[in-house]
Amino acid sequence: MGAANTWDAMDLAAQVPQDHGSQILSSSLTIDPSLSPPEMNPRIIELCKDMFKQWSNLDDSRFDIETVSGGITNLLLKVTVKEENGHDVSITIRLYGPYTEYIINRERELQATKYISAAGFGAKWLGIFGNGMVQSFINAHTLSPSEMREPKLVAKIAKQVKRFHQLEVPGSKEPQLWNDIFKFFNQASALEFDDAEKQRTYKTISFQEVHSAILELKGLTDRLTSTVVFAHNDLLSGNIMINEEEDELYIIDYEYASYNFRGFDIGNHFAEYAGYDCDYNLYPDKDEQYHFFRHYLQPDRPHEVTEEDLYSLYVEANTYSLVSHVFWALWGLIQARMSPIDFDYLGYFFLRYNEYKRQKDKNFSLAESYLSRSMGT
Repeated sequence: MGAANTWDAMDLAAQVPQDHGSQILSSSLTIDPSLSPPEMNPRIIELCKDMFKQWSNLDDSRFDIETVSGGITNLLLKVTVKEENGHDVSITIRLYGPYTEYIINRERELQATKYISAAGFGAKWLGIFGNGMVQSFINAHTLSPSEMREPKLVAKIAKQVKRFHQLEVPGSKEPQLWNDIFKFFNQASALEFDDAEKQRTYKTISFQEVHSAILELKGLTDRLTSTVVFAHNDLLSGNIMINEEEDELYIIDYEYASYNFRGFDIGNHFAEYAGYDCDYNLYPDKDEQYHFFRHYLQPDRPHEVTEEDLYSLYVEANTYSLVSHVFWALWGLIQARMSPIDFDYLGYFFLRYNEYKRQKDKNFSLAESYLSRSMGT
């Protein structure tokens, strides 16, 4: 990440309204996420001392660093500091993966994070540095895809998603879905791979077909007039945490958050029941979806939701789940070219795009028949 991006981010940190709590700290340091722990740890300690002045004279032995997760696009570290008074303080440091700015609008993410954090979601935002951010440590574990479908947790998730969707974040209230998809399409359709085998596989993709699919999906979803909300846009199990002792559920990681269609956020969440292995046999059935919808639409009186409202959201979510497949398929192609992480992103494109093709006829006819009835034709 260049110096311009770093200083833009630091300027943003300085702009956080003072009534949102303590000032956001900043540092111009950057840390290479590909370093091995013995090489990285001294840089992490240097960052902590630079950012938190009360730690600047502590001995390095007072800092304990462990990896919480190596996400597909970033690395999450837990740093525990033994302070002079003997208290242990823990923070998390998120290092952005290389080239992720091709995929993620970091300025949009940081702008959103300060308001999401201030509203009490996830971890408290503490600071920002050249290629990452520092947050408070949440004593909780991320859900597995199988946990995410447990009825008790589904109700909790639905209530939290509803709360998230009620956030007011300054800036454009325009839904970003189609801007993002067309940006991804333009990037994904103009790639060239050094690896000959990958290039051959890439050349089998018909981008004319993908482009037609996007236009067709946009035409159909526009007719559904889905409510525009402030959306998370990446509600996979790894972005939902639970502290079972305190019965607290957290939605974390706002890299893709923006104003968007609620149908996309919910349909995308359902697609994530399949997990990284993309086992779409795990996609929730109608009863499981209705359980989510009841707690989303009327968190305090879930059993008073009308059949009409349930079915309307069912159509909306399942139509937008098709868009989710195309969105992440294109994302996978860009990652296949840009990311150094050992993951079969090219294979991921085909898993997601083929699932879109498999579900297309069923979900299109569901939407068309719903629209025909709504129009009284």
